[in-house]
Amino acid sequence: MQTAINQFRANIGRIRNLDAMYKTGQTTAIPDLSDILRAELVMAVSALDHYIHEIVRLGMLEAYSGHRIQTPAFLRFQVTLESALQGISAPMSDNWLEDQIRTRHSYQSFQHPDNIANAIRLISDAQLWNGVAKHLGRSPQDVKNELILIVDRRNKIAHEADMDASFPGKRWPINDVLVDDAINFIEQIAEAIYTVIS
Repeated sequence: MQTAINQFRANIGRIRNLDAMYKTGQTTAIPDLSDILRAELVMAVSALDHYIHEIVRLGMLEAYSGHRIQTPAFLRFQVTLESALQGISAPMSDNWLEDQIRTRHSYQSFQHPDNIANAIRLISDAQLWNGVAKHLGRSPQDVKNELILIVDRRNKIAHEADMDASFPGKRWPINDVLVDDAINFIEQIAEAIYTVIS
């Protein structure tokens, strides 16, 4: 599971490098660098999504090998008969399970708080958002609401070109404070999740 948080931290580092480019570019005559900020926000949510995919995959493999509790959600995880036969024929291997986890989760996004909590139930019985909120010194609903706002903004950027339908041809305003706050918040959530489920 350490590799998942290490990869998340590396992903956030890449985003911060992009932010440094934005801030350096502000001193030049380049007309509009706001798309760098939009890219940062999309990448930050992507880093969280990837982190949840990885931590759940690794946690499920740990549960399968007996190094982590097998939660009720883990025990209900559905696999194909083909992969079950592979597992029976090679009981010391978990490759079949890893393939099933990747396949089943490949079409899912773990960005919305409910989806994140459902994924974490596969590897932990912890009350995720209560634990994260306690770690952040906030209420669970406040944490979830802020994450939802960040993800909604990411969706506007990724799916609507960040266009404001109220003002055709205009994009929603964005600034480095908004983006820095979002990245910092996502980073705090990922670190808190790691603490809560470790």
